[in-house]
Order: sequence, then C-alpha cells, then structure tokens
Amino acid sequence: MNKMSVKDVKDFKGKRVLVRCDFNVPMKDGTITDENRIIGALPTIQYLMEQGAKITLCSHMGKPHSIFSDEVKLNKKDKKKVDAGETTAEAIIEKAKKDEPKKLTLAPVAKRLNELLGGKVTFASDVVGPDAQKKVAACKEGECVLLENLRFHWEEEKKDLEFCKKLASYCDIYVNDAFGTAHRSHASTAAIVEYGLVKTAVCGFLIEKELTVMADSLEHPVHPFVAILGGAKVADKLNVISNLLEKCDTLIIGGGMAYTFLKAQGGSVGTSLVDDEKIDYCKEMIAKAQSMGKELLLPVDTVIAKEFPDPIDAPVDVKTVSSKEIPADMMGLDIGTQTRKLFAEKIANAKTVIWNGPMGVFENPTLAAGTIAVAQALADAKGATTIVGGGDSAAACTTLGFADRITHISTGGGASLELFEGKVLPGIACLNEKN
Repeated sequence: MNKMSVKDVKDFKGKRVLVRCDFNVPMKDGTITDENRIIGALPTIQYLMEQGAKITLCSHMGKPHSIFSDEVKLNKKDKKKVDAGETTAEAIIEKAKKDEPKKLTLAPVAKRLNELLGGKVTFASDVVGPDAQKKVAACKEGECVLLENLRFHWEEEKKDLEFCKKLASYCDIYVNDAFGTAHRSHASTAAIVEYGLVKTAVCGFLIEKELTVMADSLEHPVHPFVAILGGAKVADKLNVISNLLEKCDTLIIGGGMAYTFLKAQGGSVGTSLVDDEKIDYCKEMIAKAQSMGKELLLPVDTVIAKEFPDPIDAPVDVKTVSSKEIPADMMGLDIGTQTRKLFAEKIANAKTVIWNGPMGVFENPTLAAGTIAVAQALADAKGATTIVGGGDSAAACTTLGFADRITHISTGGGASLELFEGKVLPGIACLNEKN
C-alpha cells in the first residue's frame, strides 16, 4: 500500500500535529498491566518531538459508550445479584455510569507517557472541551498533550461532522498510528480526513511497519505459504478463509471453528462448539481447497472434557480422542498431541507463516498446549517470515516469551483479520498516497 508516512513530510517544525494512537491498554485498579501499545507508539511520538512539532495525542479506551445507555448489558455477576433480589438493574446501571468513566480514563496512560518522554506530556481532562482547547493552544514545540478518552463522546463512533471539525481544529497535519482501530470508520480514525478537514494525512511508524510486513507478505509471499486460523466461530472468518485459500499453499484450521469443519466432513463432534448455519460453507471451502490443489488441514486428535471450564482457568479433567469420534456428551477444547506435531511440521517447512486465533481454550493451563505448540513452532521456524495477527494469538506469544523470535506481531486483531480478508481499512485508505 503506497501511503505517505511521517518521514515523507518535509517540515514538522512548529506544526500542530494530531496523532491517533492506540492506548487501549489493559488496566487493573488504575494500574497499566501491559504497556506494549504505549511502547509501540513511542518511535512516532519521539520522532515528531525531535522535529519540533506541537503534538496532540488521542485514543480510545474500552467501550464506555455502553454505560451511558439504558440498554446496558449486565454481566453474569450483575444478573445473579438482580435475580437474587440484592439490587435492581437500574441501580447497577446508575453505579456503572459513575464508576466506569473513572476506570476508562486515559490519565494513567498520560502519567506513564510523561515518565517515558521526559516530562513533556500534559493530560487534558476532556476531548473538545475548555481544558483540551486551552492545553492544545499552550502546547510548545517538542511537547505533547494527551486528550481524554475519545469514546466518552458518542460522536466519535458516529463520525459526527461537528465533532470532527473540533478535532481538526487542533492540527495542521494528521498522523494515524493506531493500526488496532484502522478497520473502524470513526471520527478520529478516518472521518476527520474523509470530510476533507485535514489535507495532510499520513501514517506513523507503527502502521507503516504493519503495512510493510503484513500487506507485502500477503501480496507477495515466499512459498511454501502456511496460514493458520483458530478462534471460536467460522462466521467470524468467512471471507478470511476464502481469501487465504487463494493465496496460501496450506490452510490450517484449529480452535473452536475446527469442529464445524469436522462436522461438515461427517465427523462426530459431541457437544463441541459448532456453527450449524455454516456447515454448507465449510463444505464449499473443503471443495474449493481440493479444486485448487490446496491443503486444508484439520485436527486429527482432540483434547476433550465434559464441559467448558467455569471459571475459565478452573481445573478440568481431560482425555484425548480422534477428532471425528468425540463422544456425544463430551466437547473438544484443544488440539491433541498428534495434531500439534502435524501442524508444527507444516510450519517448520514453510517460508511464510501467518497465524490468527488460538488452538483451544488457552486461558486454561490444561487446555493451552495446542496454542503453545503453534507459538513454539513459529518461534523455531528457520528462515521463514512469521506473522501473528494480533488478538489472543499475539497475547499468547508475548506471554510465553516468544515475541522476540517472531518476525512480526501485529498490534491489531480485528484490523489484521480484515487485512487477511483482503479488505481496504478505512483508517489507512484515507491517508495520502505517495507521489
């Protein structure tokens, strides 16, 4: 994708620059538990500071919009309280409206950024209100202002024109470095440029790397090319499966979605997760792979249990059986030993490997072996370009300590999937083309 990056802008000195970042980091009790997304944004921010730009940073955090609606979905714990008569749904919603904004503030991110960037970051307590306007206006060359959570405004996700105008008033140049939200057509990710409010719109180093590694590997892969898809539902990856079959030599299917394929082949999958409406689609994909001479690999053995663990990390009794002979009262929750070996051999012989989605319920120690085996195989692959497409797969590789042995771990799960699907991402499509 031939898009301009920050390096293509000749002069940033004294220019006001709005940078869309992805600071949607995991938090616990007001403390950041994983700052990888903050670290990933630093090269672009530091470059702009060195160039003398006046920088306004913006990002979302979580999904606060839902708590301002009377259609709030209560979680299981809340529903039990309501059912037990301990409280009312209305009381829970009112409490959420007071408490959740405190949990989803970007203030802890601003504090950490300030530590990492030499005390040159100021936090604005609103987005387009008086505090933000005052601090953006006072921002000096080489300094930054981080705005409060964009999604505290419903206008962000609705691409409201007036909201976009207010964001655009902060900048001469727009930089998108949030690959994790590049598939969203929101005010700060695309509409600010689509409405013609900003003329110079470029990507940061993070998005540039995503495009260079992932897009190029998909368009010009070195063969053999192995694609691995896991996760829960076939419906989530319909077009991804079809598009990858046309590009790769071997498509490996694992995770919950494998059981729909196995049932489509006539296997007995017990109470495993099955997307019955997609049985015919799976049959079509199996036939497509055969007609194109592509290899579509499914698990040959499966780790099964009586029921899904609750809580998810609870102890569980398991055994391993043939994937097509799962007892009627049992469910598949991870790939078995033979499958791990089979998948690892395919990965070892590949020159390009992309992976999105875990092989089982990897959050449970007893059911994590399949996902660990795939991550290990990617880390051990010699002379191959190995790409992990964000989400749970990326989290697994990072947690397991394999990150530094994998060519590229994407910062965006949903965005990666849409790239694998062959879609044009709104947050990238809107950026200026190189001459």
